[in-house]
Amino acid sequence: MKSICVFCGSSAGKDPAYRESALSLADIIVRQDLHLVYGGGSIGLMGILADRVLSQGGKVTGVIPKFLYDLEVGHGGVTELIIVRSMHERKEKMAELADAFLALPGGYGTLEEMAEIMTWIQLRLIQKPIGMLNIKGYFNHFLDQLDHMVEESFLNINNRRIIHASSSPGEIITMLQNSWPEIKSKFMDKEKT
Repeated sequence: MKSICVFCGSSAGKDPAYRESALSLADIIVRQDLHLVYGGGSIGLMGILADRVLSQGGKVTGVIPKFLYDLEVGHGGVTELIIVRSMHERKEKMAELADAFLALPGGYGTLEEMAEIMTWIQLRLIQKPIGMLNIKGYFNHFLDQLDHMVEESFLNINNRRIIHASSSPGEIITMLQNSWPEIKSKFMDKEKT
């Protein structure tokens, strides 16, 4: 795993724990020499994460649609800023650049990006790990909903297992890294058939 795409909010949230976890995650990304791919914004958790990685000499690529660049004040200091035409093109570019995906707390945009990537993984359009940094139980209700979908036979248990979750930045990165051999093996098996 050489790069990680992080989906997160253009808000920092009301609790300082969100900011602190984003800073801790940034430190781990730099220590492990991972290339950060993210939404390209300069505000909220997006800006906090990118600024911290950059301040420590890490590599950051932002991918942002033109209309959001104007609305969210796109980050002008990243290693590379890719301006695209649409949200869909943004996700395609992020999927191309990243070896893994991680969601931090955010709003509709974060959920939408994460849900589409989960669907692409389920459909085997991409073979990359995905996880959630479940700060202060932020994603508990979402994870409960996934379990309910399994109970009601709308989601296969194997597809439920696509997403990893932890409240610890270090643990979630380890979980994503440890899932790489299994994903690589499944992908190689698919290529042989």
